[in-house]
Amino acid sequence: MSEKQLSANLMGTTDGLLVLNNGRFFRGKLRGAPIEATGEVIFNTSMSGYQEILTDPSYNGQIVTMTYPHIGNYGVNLDDMESKTTHASALIVRELSHISSNWRARQSLDQWLIEHRIPVLEGVDTRSLVKTIRSSGECSGLLVPSDSRHTLDELREEALGLPTMAGQNLARQVSTRESYFWPSTEKKPLTVIAYDFGIKYNILRIMNNLGISVTVVPWNTSAAEVLGMNPAGVFLSNGPGDPAAVGEAIDAVRILLGKLPIFGICLGHQILALALGCKTYKLACGHHGGNHPVMDYATNKIEITSHNHGFSVEENSLPENVRITHRNLNDQTVEGLESLVHSAYSVQYHPEAAPGPRDASYLFGRFLEMMKSCS
Repeated sequence: MSEKQLSANLMGTTDGLLVLNNGRFFRGKLRGAPIEATGEVIFNTSMSGYQEILTDPSYNGQIVTMTYPHIGNYGVNLDDMESKTTHASALIVRELSHISSNWRARQSLDQWLIEHRIPVLEGVDTRSLVKTIRSSGECSGLLVPSDSRHTLDELREEALGLPTMAGQNLARQVSTRESYFWPSTEKKPLTVIAYDFGIKYNILRIMNNLGISVTVVPWNTSAAEVLGMNPAGVFLSNGPGDPAAVGEAIDAVRILLGKLPIFGICLGHQILALALGCKTYKLACGHHGGNHPVMDYATNKIEITSHNHGFSVEENSLPENVRITHRNLNDQTVEGLESLVHSAYSVQYHPEAAPGPRDASYLFGRFLEMMKSCS
């Protein structure tokens, strides 16, 4: 769509169409930025937190369907950003609120998405779409205005040719190009090197509050560079895409094992697992939401946790010196692991929340204690 067409449609709506690569299609009203979008179509079960979701780099390359029917009612504000910009390709909702009923709101979700050039397909039968994804698995999709130059058959053919997440190194797209520093206010803070595979601001905030100063480095920073900075520990962040495709990071972590304490989250968890000799695989239907039950084997307590991942660690591939620490109670997949010979552990879910519950925030404190004991 041309800039002229975009400007003409900013304040109105047009009919929109979501076409999946399995042949199914869904109609709705196109709001936000009325432009085309492609990506992996997923659904998120969180009732709120749409701004954090849209600005989380882990959602790069994904068209996000919200299962809660009413989205946008509390607007958006700068405080709830999880990165500098949006990363999701598009948003699909049952109903988009045009009223922001919250004192923190600075503008409506609709206007914010127009500014960030993110399309929203409203009025979709999201229950039917979610059931389709649940039964056939996550799939690639194409979102277009209904007045597109292509016929439905042509759009289906185009959707069939869309790439899948398997084999894609999306960390290279969202990672910082240059290192940057998040200082702590503590007089003698511990220092951590954080690999940016798509890091969220709330991770940095939590570590700062614990008295940790963080230097965030690009995804492909070598182990030699990290060791040269003499940190107290290494953090492996969340991020999008296929972990097995992030080869440079896997190689670096393999070298760093045993030399520094390591803590990984989400994609960082998978990269640590691969460095330890495990394998990963693509889930038929990933985990996306703020209400997933996870068993912590250390305490036998169940945590309600925030998730966004389409890959998982293959349990049968774990070597003898790696053990499972957390398990998903919905599908029994691996949610956490630790090395029995190195100071290294990780979880598949998001203990930093934003959005989501804070049941697992203790994991950051564990990282702090591990670094203190190793210093």
